[in-house]
Parts: sequence; C-alpha cells; structure tokens
Amino acid sequence: MTKIKLIVGLGNPGSQYTTTRHNVGFWFIDMLANKFKASLRMEGKFFAEVGKFRFEDNDIWLLKPQTFMNLSGKSVLALASFYKILPSEILVVHDELDFAPGIAKLKLGGGAGGHNGLKSTQSVIDQDFWRLRIGIGHPGDKNKVVDFVLKKPLKEEEIEILNAMDRALKIIPSILSGEQNAAMKQLHTV
Repeated sequence: MTKIKLIVGLGNPGSQYTTTRHNVGFWFIDMLANKFKASLRMEGKFFAEVGKFRFEDNDIWLLKPQTFMNLSGKSVLALASFYKILPSEILVVHDELDFAPGIAKLKLGGGAGGHNGLKSTQSVIDQDFWRLRIGIGHPGDKNKVVDFVLKKPLKEEEIEILNAMDRALKIIPSILSGEQNAAMKQLHTV
C-alpha cells in the first residue's frame, strides 16, 4: 500500500473557531505535531500552518489550511503540487456528522456528504485520498447543522471525541508505513 506523506486537518482559522466541532481536524494535527515533535508555522505560499517530521526516512507534512473551510482545497493543492505528493499519499482528517462522538473511521475516497472542506479538497484533487473521519454527532435537524458544527461540543462529547482521537493517534504509524488495512482493522474494532 501507499505510504501517507501529507496529513491535512480541516478547520477554520481564528480563535473563535478553535474549540468548535468543525475544527477537530485542527485538533488532530496539533496532537500529531505534539507526538512527533513537529512545530507548525504559517507558510504563505501554502495558505496554511505547516509542519514536518521524519518517519521511516520519509518526510511527513502536516497541514492546517488557513483559508477557511470552504477553500481548504487551495491549500492542499498548493503543498501537494509543490512536493509532488499523490492523492493516494494524502490523509485528510475531518469532523463527521454521521458518527457519534467517540467514533473514528479510516477510509479511502467517498463523497463529501455536505462537508464544505471535503468538497473544496475534492474539487482540486480529482482522485481518491484517504480520510480519517472523527465523529461529532448530529443535531437531529439538518437546518441546525451549521450552528451545531460551529459550537463547542458538550463536555461529555468532547471527552468522547478526544478518546476517538487518541485511538486514531495509535494507528498513525501503521498508516504512515502503508499498512492502512491493519490500521482500519485496529481503529474500527472498538
């Protein structure tokens, strides 16, 4: 299997969004940066906060687009093109309304399901990329989704989301080694 070279966390820039459900992709990138001792810094040419670490003699890039969710693809395309990273070597981490807090799943490809960050990324990368979907739950009414994702999760939801991220963090070495099937089996067996 293909080894992942770029991990993108989807979110919105700005302190008012930091703790919101829609920013769990950013939370995960921060956890990875901490785990692998990578520092993130703003890179204007990539429209993002960018970090890098070494794993099994490969450079692994971390990306937090600062373009706002709807334009995330601009940032992903800029870095992937510059470093000649293939779509199959990209992992996008994002919030997932269809999963309850505490659920995290890995998959290749799939539809955007109304997620504007995914829509933007898919519009510039027309082939399948890997996705790590972090469950945030659903408000129960599609008219309440925008308000829901832009709010901080309840404390018990946040604990479940962080637990799911901890489990996902444990499978990152397998993903980076190109062992996605083993990573999926481990993550999806709770």
